[in-house]
Amino acid sequence: MKKVLITGGSGFIGSNLADKLLANGYQVINVDNFQNFYDRKIKETNISEALKNPNYTLVEADINEISAIENKLENVDVIIHLAARAGVRPSILDPLAYYHTNVNGTIQLLEFAKRNKITKFINASSSSVYGINPNVPWQESDLNLLPISPYASSKIAAEKACYVYSNLYHIKVVSLRFFTVFGPRQRPDLAIHKFVKAIDQGKEIEIFGNGGTSRDYTYIEDILQGIVAAMNYDASNYEVFNLGNNHTVKLIDLIQIIENTLGKAAIKVFKPEQAGDVGITNADVKKAHTLLNYQPSTSIEEGILNFTKWYKQIS
Repeated sequence: MKKVLITGGSGFIGSNLADKLLANGYQVINVDNFQNFYDRKIKETNISEALKNPNYTLVEADINEISAIENKLENVDVIIHLAARAGVRPSILDPLAYYHTNVNGTIQLLEFAKRNKITKFINASSSSVYGINPNVPWQESDLNLLPISPYASSKIAAEKACYVYSNLYHIKVVSLRFFTVFGPRQRPDLAIHKFVKAIDQGKEIEIFGNGGTSRDYTYIEDILQGIVAAMNYDASNYEVFNLGNNHTVKLIDLIQIIENTLGKAAIKVFKPEQAGDVGITNADVKKAHTLLNYQPSTSIEEGILNFTKWYKQIS
């Protein structure tokens, strides 16, 4: 039985991943500081079932202080590093906090892996690292990264730190660039969650720009498939993979899909574009398909339906 350390394991992706790994017979340690970016109770609900499992351990701590809890993290086989300060727009307001968590915190974990001879490290990166690169769909081999937010640049720095430690200490690292993940337990500040809630309640939704921005929305189960495949990948010491859906959806079309699913019309309020937003995200997933057998299969319509069913259950 492998023991997996998940950082940020109470959040959207982390809690879903923990449930999947527990169901597959893994031991899971969740290190999470319950940072107050959104209501702690949401995260507590996310992990409520996992806490009943004898193979699950919650350690409430900050990744920058991981050396203080090292005695609680013995015999770890794999680190899946999901903890981060999230959000493009908030990072513009407080870039130092983002670098402290996303860069320094990653280095603290890499140091922990080095000390404890943990040779498998999965790093959660982001599609935002590509920034305003016009060469869509984005390929991992394209080094023309043009980030336009502190969040995005912090994710690039974390990737580079992972490469350094992989090279120096022979830690097998996989950096996964996630593309707009959605599904049950999605954070309340993200677009799909906000839109579903507002439209369901008959409230206004804010659209920044003209609704023409496009995103590569990726359903949570497809992302989990990619993460598990990355855990088993060992053909090289360091790799970067896009995990997306390889299909873009315009914001205005996304809203239409939500309207159709809920059977309610949105009250749209158009506002100026916001700093840090990019016009399009679009993943080329051929590399992940070839080396990880990654095969995203959930359509935006099916994913929105699943999300709205979950939203209705918690509302």
